[in-house]
Amino acid sequence: MKQEFALPAPIRQDRPFDGRRRVVIDRVFPEIDGGRFPVKRTEGDRMTVEADIFTDGADTIVAELLYRLKGETAWSVVPMTHLGNDRWTASFEVGKPGMYEYTVQGWVDHFETWRTGLQKKLDAGQDVSLDLRIGATLVELGAARAADDDAGTLHHYVGLLTVGASEAAVEAALSEGLAAAMRRAPEKAMVTLYEKILLLQIDQKKAGFSTWYELFPRSWSEEPGKHGTFRDCMNLLPRIALMGFDVIYLPPIHPIGVTKRKGKNNALVAGPEDPGSCWAIGGADGGHTSVHPELGTMADFEAFVQEAEKHSISVALDIAFQCSPDHPWVKEHPQWFRWRPDGTVQFAENPPKRYEDILPIDFESEDWQNLWIALRDVFLFWIGKGVKIFRVDNPHTKAFGFWEWALGSIREEHPETMFLAEAFTRPKLMARLAKGGYTHSYTYFTWRNTKHELQEYLTELTQTELREYMRPNFWPNTPDILHEELQGGSRAKFIIRFILAATLSSNYGMYGPAYELCENVPYPGKEEYIDSEKYEIKQWDLDRPGNIRSEIAMVNRIRHNNPALQQTNDITFVKIDVSQGQEHDQLMGYVKCSSDGANIILTVVTLDDHNTRGGWLRFPLEKFGRPHTERFTVEDLISGRTYEWNGEWNYVELNPHIMPAHIFRVNLPL
Repeated sequence: MKQEFALPAPIRQDRPFDGRRRVVIDRVFPEIDGGRFPVKRTEGDRMTVEADIFTDGADTIVAELLYRLKGETAWSVVPMTHLGNDRWTASFEVGKPGMYEYTVQGWVDHFETWRTGLQKKLDAGQDVSLDLRIGATLVELGAARAADDDAGTLHHYVGLLTVGASEAAVEAALSEGLAAAMRRAPEKAMVTLYEKILLLQIDQKKAGFSTWYELFPRSWSEEPGKHGTFRDCMNLLPRIALMGFDVIYLPPIHPIGVTKRKGKNNALVAGPEDPGSCWAIGGADGGHTSVHPELGTMADFEAFVQEAEKHSISVALDIAFQCSPDHPWVKEHPQWFRWRPDGTVQFAENPPKRYEDILPIDFESEDWQNLWIALRDVFLFWIGKGVKIFRVDNPHTKAFGFWEWALGSIREEHPETMFLAEAFTRPKLMARLAKGGYTHSYTYFTWRNTKHELQEYLTELTQTELREYMRPNFWPNTPDILHEELQGGSRAKFIIRFILAATLSSNYGMYGPAYELCENVPYPGKEEYIDSEKYEIKQWDLDRPGNIRSEIAMVNRIRHNNPALQQTNDITFVKIDVSQGQEHDQLMGYVKCSSDGANIILTVVTLDDHNTRGGWLRFPLEKFGRPHTERFTVEDLISGRTYEWNGEWNYVELNPHIMPAHIFRVNLPL
């Protein structure tokens, strides 16, 4: 089958120029890079579009928002509302996952222009005989455009308008019945259609709200020292579901190479029992479409996916496009790799680091088209096994054009798929990956630790164009990252960072069970775990004293029960003072509200994991149209206590050794 590699571009309207089209449409929002990339929403969301729409002079205009599933011919139409200053808006509720198109059109409404002018002349006491004759002509033209029933009605009005400037004629001219019939027969001969058809990507609900848990299957055998299997992992599903996670993310599950295999703690030489890094993919047992034989069979994997779904958990797979020297592709497709003058393949390097257990794929290969197809087909293979969510390793080190083509072509057939970009890289690269098709993005949350840093970063993510196409997924830790804030070992600090991730973003994840066990020992001098699970099989005591599993389960229940926390972009940071006029730098508060306004959540977190902190919090009553003196109650969903608050300023206090956060449900008077 012939493969198409053309990338999408704005679709121009192929219409000849006609100077009689007088309406101007400009500054349509949202529009990403001139329509080059789609805006993103989640099924069930509302899509709101705005545009500047105007014409010369004072004629009345009509504007409409058009949308449709890509590939369909008929448009759904939503009337646009004038906001003032020539700005117009309309919205619609988005449907099932898929790629949609939308655009805007407008035209001069000569009938409404006439009707408005007629009323002004009547108000001024002027003679309107001639105006009524003009109106009759406009209505007659409308009758020619109208459906049968309306055509008869409009012909009746023509007769009324041509009897002179009688009271009956004026009453007919200004009647709502005439106006309604004319609206049903719009004068669209000279309609202006916006020059672009814009794209709207609708993703499944978990794209907007999800809770991820990462685990290494090989560490979950009930027998110490034995390699875990998919069957072993099935026993974990009830526990993970009880904690409130709905996505289980598995690092690569493929055969691991032997050549240059890494040992414990990333040692260059592996011992005979070392399992190697699961990111060094490929060996005698296969490559990216095979499973490691010690994990079980492909049937075992499919059974695990099906069992997870019974617990309302989706399985996410890690797709890492690099190969062990033992990967079948190295022999079968040597042209997909870069070779050095001495005949050896160019392994991955990040000087002074040398990753001799993995070989990077050459995206400048002469055989790039077949390479693209093979890589895309890896996703399709696992989709066939029931996987619809993928975490992609280091996508910023692969060609951006490939991702745009591959993810786009996958979504054409499987619009419910989701892709998380693991790209802790430069901001513009992260943004381009999101534009190019990634559903979720790793972020800088791990390295935003002060109140100012967090508020500034969330403002960037939620109040700029980023919100239209980049969905942040907050992770307080990963197998690669143990931030120095967590290395101190404070249980309260682990709870603080977890609650921040879970309440600031509607999508968050953690690497477990290291996180709920407050694992905190780093490799000396590095931001990494000692004895990393990436290079060895570990045994975990899930009930180790000091774990925060119950706190995680509680907060996840709160997230699931409160729609305000199931979205990221509606966030308002509140002022908390130590004393009057002095901002508190250790207490942080923010309000989120559900789309219907019925659910309001105020989260207050202390960033100090050692000392009790208190301050005066100003709740933004004006955001909800309430006076500053309004009395209302707040219910702490963590402790279960309810507080009476009197007006906008109220005192809050947090002892991190008891609980470093309040999650208040705000109950305003009806």
